[in-house]
Amino acid sequence: MDIVIPPPAERPPEPEPIPLSILYEDEDIIVINKQKGLVVHPAAGAPTGTLVNALLHHVGPLPVGGDDTRPGIVHRLDKDTSGAMVVAKSERAYHSLGRQFRAKTVKRVYWALVHGDVKDDRGVVAAPIGRHEIHRQKMTVVHHGGREAYTHYRVLERFGDYTLLECRLETGRTHQIRVHMAHIGHPIVGDPVYGRGQSPFPVEGQLLHAYRLGFIHPGTGEFVEFCAPLPQDMEDALHALRDRRKKADEPPAREGFVGDRGSAGR
Repeated sequence: MDIVIPPPAERPPEPEPIPLSILYEDEDIIVINKQKGLVVHPAAGAPTGTLVNALLHHVGPLPVGGDDTRPGIVHRLDKDTSGAMVVAKSERAYHSLGRQFRAKTVKRVYWALVHGDVKDDRGVVAAPIGRHEIHRQKMTVVHHGGREAYTHYRVLERFGDYTLLECRLETGRTHQIRVHMAHIGHPIVGDPVYGRGQSPFPVEGQLLHAYRLGFIHPGTGEFVEFCAPLPQDMEDALHALRDRRKKADEPPAREGFVGDRGSAGR
């Protein structure tokens, strides 16, 4: 006789006193600047210590929807991607924001520091994304069976062997910007999965930041927009690159006027 042992039931997440950087809050929504290293909701390998646990401590009960391990969550950022996220505090916000994300009307703008000198000042990567055939935890550009994905980008600054890009999502596939940038030969600096190994800067995880987020407010019906300050490691990397560029642009120092001294002595 076969005995089937059911998997253990997932326990609802508990409140935990984890610090949050709050950009805005009212009775319907809370907008945060998610720090790097913070998983959004409990999952395999991260049952506690997530953004959801922090929100439950700060806000209290959140609308559940179809999954009680993800209360209030209407979109996600990767663990090591920082930046602006909106979370629903009310039922009307949960349903309104969910509809907007599904309709692709939410404005999502990211900043990314990538390897190499991106050729065009503006462009769009239109390449479907699917699960990697061998490495199942990775996503990749696929020719058959993937989901359509569009990432618009424009150059903000050039540093020779690095480029600061603004990326705007038209779709929201898993790891989309990271996969698309690697696909065009400009992986994101510090990306441990799709990047070029160890970063030349003291960073943990990819230098990808959800810089701006805009949507229709579920309560007022007005369009609102929020900007999240860059994390310190990204600021430090850009400062180092700007300093290097400035030094490279400066003319070499003059070590003396040998010819002038010679003329005076005659």
